[in-house]
Amino acid sequence: MLQFIDAWTNNFAYLGRRATGTSAGEYLLAVLDVMLPGINGFEVLRRVRATSRLPVLLLTARGEDVDRIVGLEIGADDYLPKPFNPRELVARIRAVLRRTRADGSGAASAPDTVSVGDVELDPATRTVRLEGKPVDLTSVEFNLLEVLLREAGRVVPRERLVNAVLSRKFSPFDRSIDMHVSKVRKKLGDTDSDEHIKTVRGVGYIFARPREKAKA
Repeated sequence: MLQFIDAWTNNFAYLGRRATGTSAGEYLLAVLDVMLPGINGFEVLRRVRATSRLPVLLLTARGEDVDRIVGLEIGADDYLPKPFNPRELVARIRAVLRRTRADGSGAASAPDTVSVGDVELDPATRTVRLEGKPVDLTSVEFNLLEVLLREAGRVVPRERLVNAVLSRKFSPFDRSIDMHVSKVRKKLGDTDSDEHIKTVRGVGYIFARPREKAKA
């Protein structure tokens, strides 16, 4: 895999120009450099997200927090700052693929549908509905929402979310899980006065049950 990644990353200019015209269904995952020659990596990601849930791992310049935040807001599943150890890239790719393949395949039976208030999540089909209408989530966003829904009414620590959803160790300086939560909130139509997902400062997040939402 290391040899494949080395060869693949040497063709970013070519892939960048072709990415928006290629069917995402042909691939399991995309590794996307923000600094693509000829086309901005963010623009490629926007176009991919407009039509596909293809998992995307974003490569960013070390220390460029803005790049990471923008990438996560657009819909990247994870990011890796440059320069990086190729083995870490392989580990990140495998972690993203494990999350995206967590669809019940190979299991004895698919997990039950989870419904809390006006939100319904079906792990078998990897779909989410809000008031009966479909909500388009990335793989990371889906997994995050599933964890919160299954613990509805209980606080889920940020450390647990990072471990379960991003498959990596928790770092207090890593705000990527917060960006993913923010994206899910927007897609669920959360407002200051009506929140599905509430922040418990200094601890984590809680998916509010209907009665708890009414009290807020």
